[in-house]
Amino acid sequence: MASSRSLLISSSFLSKPSSFTSSLRRFVYLPSPTPRFYPKRHGFSTVFSVATEPAAISSTAPKKSEPATVPLPSNDSSDKLLKIRHTCAHVMAMAVQKLFPDAKVTIGPWIDNGFYYDFDMEPLTDKDLKRIKKEMDRIISRNLPLLREEVTREEAQKRIMAINEPYKMEILESIKEEPITVYHIGNEWWDLCAGPHVETTGKINKKAVELESVAGAYWRGDEKRQMLQRIYGTAWESEEQLKAYLHFKEEAKRRDHRRIGQDLDLFSIQDEAGGGLVFWHPKGAIVRNIIEDSWKKMHVEHGYDLIYTPHVAKADLWKISGHLDFYRENMYDQMEIEDELYQLRPMNCPYHILLYQRKRQSYRDLPIRVAELGTVYRYELSGSLHGLFRVRGFTQDDAHIFCLEDQIKDEIRGVLDLTEEILSRFGFDKYEVNLSTRPEKSVGSDDIWEKATCALKDALDDKGWSYEVDEGGGAFYGPKIDLKIEDALGRKWQCSTIQVDFNLPQRFDITYVDTNSDKKRPIMIHRAVLGSLERFFGVLIEHYAGDFPLWLSPVQVRVLPVTDNQLEFCKEVSKKLKACGVRAELCHGERLPKLIRNAETQKIPLMAVVGPKEVETGTVTVRSRFGGELGTIPVDDFINKINIAVETRTAL
Repeated sequence: MASSRSLLISSSFLSKPSSFTSSLRRFVYLPSPTPRFYPKRHGFSTVFSVATEPAAISSTAPKKSEPATVPLPSNDSSDKLLKIRHTCAHVMAMAVQKLFPDAKVTIGPWIDNGFYYDFDMEPLTDKDLKRIKKEMDRIISRNLPLLREEVTREEAQKRIMAINEPYKMEILESIKEEPITVYHIGNEWWDLCAGPHVETTGKINKKAVELESVAGAYWRGDEKRQMLQRIYGTAWESEEQLKAYLHFKEEAKRRDHRRIGQDLDLFSIQDEAGGGLVFWHPKGAIVRNIIEDSWKKMHVEHGYDLIYTPHVAKADLWKISGHLDFYRENMYDQMEIEDELYQLRPMNCPYHILLYQRKRQSYRDLPIRVAELGTVYRYELSGSLHGLFRVRGFTQDDAHIFCLEDQIKDEIRGVLDLTEEILSRFGFDKYEVNLSTRPEKSVGSDDIWEKATCALKDALDDKGWSYEVDEGGGAFYGPKIDLKIEDALGRKWQCSTIQVDFNLPQRFDITYVDTNSDKKRPIMIHRAVLGSLERFFGVLIEHYAGDFPLWLSPVQVRVLPVTDNQLEFCKEVSKKLKACGVRAELCHGERLPKLIRNAETQKIPLMAVVGPKEVETGTVTVRSRFGGELGTIPVDDFINKINIAVETRTAL
């Protein structure tokens, strides 16, 4: 396991060309399929490659030397890149105000892949972006100096009033430190800013900068405030890095789970029902059931009790937990039922505590581990909703452990082992791990914080996982471990979290009886492995680009007759496959070439083609999406091969 701070983008696609040979060519001529990338197929694992320049790929072409890779640095790994991006935000703002003098500026930070700036102005078009980019190029070419100046708060107020920038005045009011720092571009434009920046605009490679899009954004993220125009841009150290990033971005677009979800009929969000509410279609529901069944089986094997709890509860429960005080903006309005207020649950924790409290607990009973696939509901602004990644109703793979202080380390280690087992099953074996420690404001004694933090560190060390320490980044109620998984494109996704909690046990006054028959407070551990089923499914779709492995694919086999004369035999084959647990479907009514193309488009792992010879011999001619043609096989042997491949989670 490794934690990477830069992304390597290869200059050509990895391909494994395959083509139909003798058996299927009896039915139809098929050209070799377009090269595709399948992560962790055929027993190997590799980093995804993105072409930096077009290249013809031929199974007969001579081998070329290994292509060079273009490393894409991050803001963390390159101070130079961070300064370039921050300065680009300022240059863009200067360009906008040169072209649109009435535009009011707000904020313009660097972000993971570039920068953005928010403006109060009329909506922009793609044509406007091109004009802004040209003006930016002119500013960069002039090699203007970036000059830092310190001023008093009064002087800053005076200057802001002189240029009539109301948003800057509001920003100034939020700055508590003094003196106030200002950055100038030459003597033509300035902004409130703490830096850092490059020395001159000429340090920016204008061919490594691109404006990407415009979006609406509320000032301060408040839907009651002004809607602003947010311009996103990307910036890199070199033109080669920009090209590599754009290819990476194009590949990410190809893998977008929203498009693939629609193309493969996996899920939808229906406007009539409301934004952020997910409908799992039959094929998507099959994948969800596989995820759930695997999750439940592994949790039972690791000593968890599976539970189910209600979706609503009395509002008083959320007062005790503190959610109404600290989380109200993310909760839906309460419902009045028989003169009592009820609340849709935003979290599962209080329910699990109530189950713990249902009877007197002894130290002999601990640890107690309960797990639930619990659906929760959280209010999100409509503008922040994003496919399966940001929704209003989702199912958490939630679990809580109640244990003694001296059991923390072993329990955390058990969670780490279970996390690795679950994630590796679905093809994720590269992680970034962070340990967050006590913040300034917290609950709990120094002693318990020290014990819990040491237990988390010891568990990670025992596991042999490298990790970064985020000093002071823990929750107010306890230290935590966060784990990000890396997908086929090298992107990192926050999924797993393990949090020690000293707060809720105190709020609910939960206890156990120790060896002296005294009441003591147990330690509570929150943990989730997948995060939520919706988000994890979205990550899975993009990781595999919809090309799910055989064991996970919603449809494993599509049976295709050459003509309708073989239809009855195909029905028998399809029925037998289903009876043996194989997810199969029969398609007919079109010419065979179209049936095959449709199966390819729908990313079906296996096609079983049936012609007159197959009917006569009780066989099928099998085409694997991942392994090419497998030849003509007796139906029973075909079923046996599938079951073995599914059991071992390998390709056929």
